[in-house]
Amino acid sequence: MAKYLSTKTYGNDRGLSCCFRQWRSTHSHCSLLHGYSIGIKLIFESETLDDRNWVMDFGGLKAFKEWSEWQFDHTLVIAEDDPHRAMFEKMAGLGLQDKGGVCDIRIVNGVGCEKFAELAYKEMAAILHIFKNGNTYYCPNGQTFEARYPVGQGVKLHSVEVFEHAGNSAIYEG
Repeated sequence: MAKYLSTKTYGNDRGLSCCFRQWRSTHSHCSLLHGYSIGIKLIFESETLDDRNWVMDFGGLKAFKEWSEWQFDHTLVIAEDDPHRAMFEKMAGLGLQDKGGVCDIRIVNGVGCEKFAELAYKEMAAILHIFKNGNTYYCPNGQTFEARYPVGQGVKLHSVEVFEHAGNSAIYEG
C-alpha cells in the first residue's frame, strides 16, 4: 500500500554539541573523549494525510526538540557500562556548584550514532504515543508539553538518522 513520508531535520548547525567516547574502541582514538554537533533527522510515515494534507504537524515537535537539547546540548554522554563511569559522575558533581559540576552528564545504554539514533527513535515514538492519546509529555528537564497539535492515528515514526557530521550517520528503524 502507498504511504507518505515527511521529514524533520535538526541539522548539525543547530549546536547540539555533546562529548562522548566509545570506550570499547580500543583500536582507535574514538575511545578518547571527543565531541560533535549532533544532527537528527526524523522520518514520519502515514498511509493518509490529515485535513491539512500533512503527515505530521511539525509544530508538534517542540517536545522532541526540547528533549534533544536536554540530551545532547553541551552534555557528556557516557555508556552505562563505561569502566570510568564513576570518575565521570564525580566530575559532574565537582566545581561550579551553581551549574551542577564541570560536566552535565547523561548515562545511556550505549554510545555512538547507532545507539543515539535508537535512543532518539524511542523517545520520539513515546512522544507520538503520548500525544495521540491526548496526554502530557514530561521532558527530563522539567518542562511539560500538552498534546495541542493533532497527531493522526495513522502517523508512525519510520526512522531516525543521527549525524556526527555530514560524512557520518546511522539510521534506526523501529
